[in-house]
Amino acid sequence: MPTDTTEAGMESRVVGLLRAAGYAEGRSDDHDRANAVDVPRLLAFLQATQAEAVAALRLDVPGLPRKQFLNRLKNEITKRGVIDVLLKGVQHNAADITLFHGTPTAGNDRAIADFQANTFSVTRQLRYSARSPNLALDLVIFLNGLPIITFELKNQLTKQTVADAIRQYRRDRSPREPLFAPGRCVVHFAVDDAEVRFCTELKGAESWFLPFNKGHDDGAGNPPDKNGLKTDYLWTETLTPSSLVDILENYARRVVERDPRTNRKTVKHLFPRYHQLRAVRRLLAHAEASGPGQRYLIQHSAGSGKSYSITWLTHQLIELDRAGAPVFDTVFVITDRRALDKQIPRRDQAVRPGQRGGGRGDRGLGPAQGVHPGGQANHHVDCLQIPLHPGGDRGRPQTPQLRHRDRRGALQPGRQGRGGDEHGHRGA
Repeated sequence: MPTDTTEAGMESRVVGLLRAAGYAEGRSDDHDRANAVDVPRLLAFLQATQAEAVAALRLDVPGLPRKQFLNRLKNEITKRGVIDVLLKGVQHNAADITLFHGTPTAGNDRAIADFQANTFSVTRQLRYSARSPNLALDLVIFLNGLPIITFELKNQLTKQTVADAIRQYRRDRSPREPLFAPGRCVVHFAVDDAEVRFCTELKGAESWFLPFNKGHDDGAGNPPDKNGLKTDYLWTETLTPSSLVDILENYARRVVERDPRTNRKTVKHLFPRYHQLRAVRRLLAHAEASGPGQRYLIQHSAGSGKSYSITWLTHQLIELDRAGAPVFDTVFVITDRRALDKQIPRRDQAVRPGQRGGGRGDRGLGPAQGVHPGGQANHHVDCLQIPLHPGGDRGRPQTPQLRHRDRRGALQPGRQGRGGDEHGHRGA
């Protein structure tokens, strides 16, 4: 049988890989375009896990109460973003509605059953627009009926590449549509058979796409895959249900920052790049297996997201446990990067004990919370900043300088490296 090299053939391949990983296949007709929700999937999850609330709110039958709930859900996602809504739920009338069950504590049968009730689904050719009913998107991933990831797929054999997918997002996917509004989805992927790029917030022509590639031969792109396409890792490795849950709980965030001078708020939507995710996961796995006292060297190019890698690693190191016992009770971060001062808590912001799967979503990128199932209140993180350049902190008390040896062995003052935009294009 000849290989299907069309875009539809690539869609079929991707859906097959996701179904093999544990996804269900959704239907475009089930998508409520005004509220951007797969209503049957959402109601099935709520009925399986919160039947009493469903009955009390009269969500089990079409009518005004269901419309009011869907409108409430839409407004909460607009205000807080889908990640926060998934991790913390929503309150509607007198009911607290859970929309996602997080990673359960080992041995907690109820939590394990709730977690297994989560439904990951993928829908092809999703018709998303109420204004233009014929507009369709290649693929959308839903979690319990809430859309979290969109995709535009291209195939170089049809003379289209990831650049065409990006152009399509910028030109044709309006952020005025509910599905593409800020915070409605976690991330938007442009994918072909060779490369992957992503954007966390669509802004028309100004939409900013970053690479999500493995890197190849010390450069950009992806290595050949003898078993399939170069980009198959996205479906078989990154977006499996277990990996996606980890990303939602520990990496993806909506972060609100306030300018101290103007008091103006800005919102960032964070999603890890491939090299960040790989580095942090490898460090955590090795630390869990080997315990404290190990040494590692991680290479990050300018603008490739070092601060976020450090932050994601720090928050998860303090949560790390082995055989029910914490691996670390304290994590120290010694750095010259001022951005980490806001992202990593000081000693006086001690980690609060919490149950995994319940309080983890409260953590954000601020002070770490919700750690070990039986965590002690004295687990904490220290962020000690050391300026690398003598003039780098004018007007601030000076701390000892970090120094290094030159080629002749003489000690020289450390130099402030030329930093880059954390969201720059450099790196794989």
